[in-house]
Amino acid sequence: MKKIAILMGSDSDFPVVEKALTTLDKFGVPFEVHVYSAHRTPEEARAFAMNARKNGFGAIIAAAGKAAHLAGAMAANSTLPVIGIPIKSSTLDGLDALLSTVQMPGGLPVATVAIDGAENAALLAIQILAVTDEALAEKLDAARVENAKSVLEKDRLLAEKYNK
Repeated sequence: MKKIAILMGSDSDFPVVEKALTTLDKFGVPFEVHVYSAHRTPEEARAFAMNARKNGFGAIIAAAGKAAHLAGAMAANSTLPVIGIPIKSSTLDGLDALLSTVQMPGGLPVATVAIDGAENAALLAIQILAVTDEALAEKLDAARVENAKSVLEKDRLLAEKYNK
C-alpha cells in the first residue's frame, strides 16, 4: 500500500493535523508526517515533493495557515495528488489560508478541503488510494454504512423523545 505524506507549515498546525493521522490510523493507511515550510524551508519542501513518488507516497496532504503556500509548493514539484488543508491561524479566521490554497493557477491543481478539515483530507487521500486497493475501498464502504447507522440511530432517539 502507498503511504500518505502529511506536511504542515508549522508545528502549531498539529492540533488540526492530528485528526488526519487518527483517520489514517483507523483505516490502516501508512503515513509520514513532517514540518516543512514553503517559505522558511523551501529547499527541503521542494526535495520532499520531488522525491515523494519514488519514496512510496500515493498522495500528499499539506496543511498551512495564513499565506498557505505549502500545498501549492507541493503541487509545483510533484505530480502526485495534493490535498490542501487551510488552517485557521490568523485574524482572518482562515479565509486567507483557504483562498491561498484553493486559488491555484491552471495546470497545478490542489484539492482543497474546508478550513481545519483534516479528517476530510485524510478520507480523500484514502479514497485516492482506494481506486487501486479493493480492501481499502471495502473499508470505506463499511465506514459509510456505520456513519449512516449512527445518523439513523440519532434520528430514532430524537423522534422517540419529541415526535408524539
